Amino acid sequence: MSLSKLSRAFSLMVLALAAHVSFAQDRVVSGKVSDASGAPLSGVSVVAKGSSQGTQTDAAGQFRLSVPASVNTLVLSSVGFETREVAIQGTSLSVTLAAAASSMEDVVVVAYGTRRKTDLTGSVVAVGAKEFQKGNINSAEQLLVGKVAGLSVTTGGGSAGGGSRLRIRGGASLNASNAPLLVIDGVPVDGNGISGSANLLNTINPNDIESMTILKDASATALYGSRASNGVIIITTKKGGKGALRFNFNNVTSVGMIADYVDVLSADEIRGIINRDATATGNNTYKAMLGTANTNWQKEIYQAAIGVDNTISASGALGNIPFRASVGYLNQNGILKTNNFSRISTAINLSPKFLNDNLAVNVSVKASQTKNRFANEGAIGNAVTFDPTQPVLSGNRNWGGYYEWIAGGLPNDLSNRNPVGLLMLRDNRSTVNRVIGNAQFEYTLPFLKDLKIQANLGMDFADGSGNDNTDSVSATAFRDGGRRAYYEQQKINQLADVGLFYAKDIKKIKSKVDVLLAHSYQSFLTKVSNFPTLSYRRIYDPANPAKKDTIIGSEPVFKTDRPEYRLESYIGRINYTLMDKYLITATIRSDASSKLNPDDRIGYFPSVAVAWKAREDFFKNSKSINDFKFRFSWGVTGQQDGIGYYSYLPRYSLSSNTAMQQFGNAFVNYLRPEGYDPSIRWETTTTTNFGLDYGFFDNRISGTVDYYSRETKDLLANVAVASGANFVNEIVTNVGNINSEGVEVVLNLVPIRNKNVTWDLSLNYAYNKATITNLLRNPDPNFKGQEVTGIGGGTGNTIGIHAVGAFPNSFYMLKQIYDGNGNPIEGLFEDTNRDGIINNDDRQISQKPAADVLLGFSTNLTIKKFSIGFTGHGMVGNYLYNNVNSN
Repeated sequence: MSLSKLSRAFSLMVLALAAHVSFAQDRVVSGKVSDASGAPLSGVSVVAKGSSQGTQTDAAGQFRLSVPASVNTLVLSSVGFETREVAIQGTSLSVTLAAAASSMEDVVVVAYGTRRKTDLTGSVVAVGAKEFQKGNINSAEQLLVGKVAGLSVTTGGGSAGGGSRLRIRGGASLNASNAPLLVIDGVPVDGNGISGSANLLNTINPNDIESMTILKDASATALYGSRASNGVIIITTKKGGKGALRFNFNNVTSVGMIADYVDVLSADEIRGIINRDATATGNNTYKAMLGTANTNWQKEIYQAAIGVDNTISASGALGNIPFRASVGYLNQNGILKTNNFSRISTAINLSPKFLNDNLAVNVSVKASQTKNRFANEGAIGNAVTFDPTQPVLSGNRNWGGYYEWIAGGLPNDLSNRNPVGLLMLRDNRSTVNRVIGNAQFEYTLPFLKDLKIQANLGMDFADGSGNDNTDSVSATAFRDGGRRAYYEQQKINQLADVGLFYAKDIKKIKSKVDVLLAHSYQSFLTKVSNFPTLSYRRIYDPANPAKKDTIIGSEPVFKTDRPEYRLESYIGRINYTLMDKYLITATIRSDASSKLNPDDRIGYFPSVAVAWKAREDFFKNSKSINDFKFRFSWGVTGQQDGIGYYSYLPRYSLSSNTAMQQFGNAFVNYLRPEGYDPSIRWETTTTTNFGLDYGFFDNRISGTVDYYSRETKDLLANVAVASGANFVNEIVTNVGNINSEGVEVVLNLVPIRNKNVTWDLSLNYAYNKATITNLLRNPDPNFKGQEVTGIGGGTGNTIGIHAVGAFPNSFYMLKQIYDGNGNPIEGLFEDTNRDGIINNDDRQISQKPAADVLLGFSTNLTIKKFSIGFTGHGMVGNYLYNNVNSN
């Protein structure tokens, strides 16, 4: 046989063998996945163990997967079910997944890492996508309403996209921020809003959020140091997974209506009163001013708030790279006419592994553009008080065609304005662009698998701008020829974390230990551009003839401003577990803030927590007791949000353009000294927490009980200083203490759980009491407290006070006198100090705006594939001040 023929024969043999090997390397496995009752399970992840090949079951629980010949096991997992590994026997499988008997094995995102729920030593609550509030959700914080004991979520108004006030255990400060720290995918963010949006949380699509973890006690929050006195909320967004490409589309369409109107007199009732008075007195002055219309001004300004929220997402794996990508669009009208909020959002997450899976990378980018049209909320008060006998439109072109009260041919400055005109003749719009991105790296040393190097590089960039324009024919701005105002602001937050994480299971002594050592650097830069307010007509200013349409007095002193501060931190944590029932956690963080004097800018924030799984000692063989764990924690956290930039340095500010000094024909600004405190430092809060976790009857009854005690020292407050001791007579400094304590109880029930029906029920209760214990460095028997909450009310212009022995922001007002039927007598107040004069000296501390008790309730009933849920929440013991009625 010739060499060429032999070569061809060998080549054919090699090709045949290669084809055989290739065919043998892959085989197709199909099957069906069911629950214990035999019902098919959709969305179950099916992965060939040790490979990147995987898929998910369809609506009928079926799957089909190409599996390498070297793989003999499939791994099946789904939320709410035990993960199962199944040996591949044949090409067709039937698999049953058992419902997870306990949620205690769930992994919870905590500060700088994750932790099994059963191993938590602090007061931590994790709320997953399954438990989130459903329905019309515009902003991320609304997902938590009524879900967490001790967390209050109260709206600051009814505007679309408007922000909510978040408080964990009531807050820990007086004059500084009481809002919790927000951490999004490992990046602590600025929650103070930006020009154009008071609520930066509405820039995140709630459909992209996987879970939210609320850290309450100092043990859980201390790793965030000087920003954690008011608790921490960690937001984790959704990530991709191995398996076939999967698409998801979500739509929510909603309609909102105003629930009730303020009870006011109708047009006919007013005409009746005026006519009777005219008949009795013979004075027809007011009768002549009556109109013939019957206008319900409140109905004229409100509308049906229609909203549409769409999100489409894709997840799975591109080769060996798990990914998730989404695009969302929200358009929400407010109940007040002209109010609208819209958001376009996109998010992408990549989670590849490299270097034989030793290097895990997670890249996350979330971008959004939100647009607001703000309604003129002054229309609400005017709709209550404007004359209902007058029409909306006047029938002429003056003042935009809207009826207005006229005096001397011009709108009367002492009267109310047409509420519809207020809405329609003002166009206030903003646009906010935001990008939050971070890249997390975790490298496991091949020669020391217990040691990992971790890094997190992140950035939060926000750009806000807007125009606030009032028409030149508006009754509120006609004297200026209308107003055109423009604003612009940028916020840039950069983060660099790097650390070492060591974890070891020491089986000889039945111990587990993990240690974290890390360094963190974060900078916060704000860029502000200031612009004058312009008119729609030419304005001649003799002092500045070149300014043309600039409204006099609106020229900014500074055209730009760039405040910035930085925070550098060192972090340490150790977790130790003995025999899987005794747990100890110790942490410490040191923070150095550029806001403080170099001699005082470093603070240390330690914590320690212990837990005991008592079930392992007393109820180990009990089938009815699944969890019984005691917790204790102590720690110190800080607060620096109330400290201004460079407030420890002597500073000078330029005077405003309305307070300039004249030199000849020129007007110049002069420097004005500002007060400062060279030794200002952050507030510190010490918290002690006792807790119990319990679970009975296969965790169909479960929950927690917590008691906490908290003391905040070095409260930031305005205090008087001796004349000549500073540039001003008051400065912001550290003085005062506030104590609070409370109880939180959570009860979760599963009254029904069978083949076709599951009924879940959750109740939570929280009680909190706060008392100011000190507000002065030196005792002063004449000091009543710090007056706050300025408002134009009939019971006093300042109606709030911080006073020793009282709850923060207690109402401070004149005492109303009532008649025999319990009705208030208008303008009659008690002379409490018996000096014969009714004035501010007669004010007394009354009720408080904060609740004693917070209640939450939620239930969900699932019948096969249909579910219905309800969530409620309430407050007890708090009061609101009705400024309309007081006037």
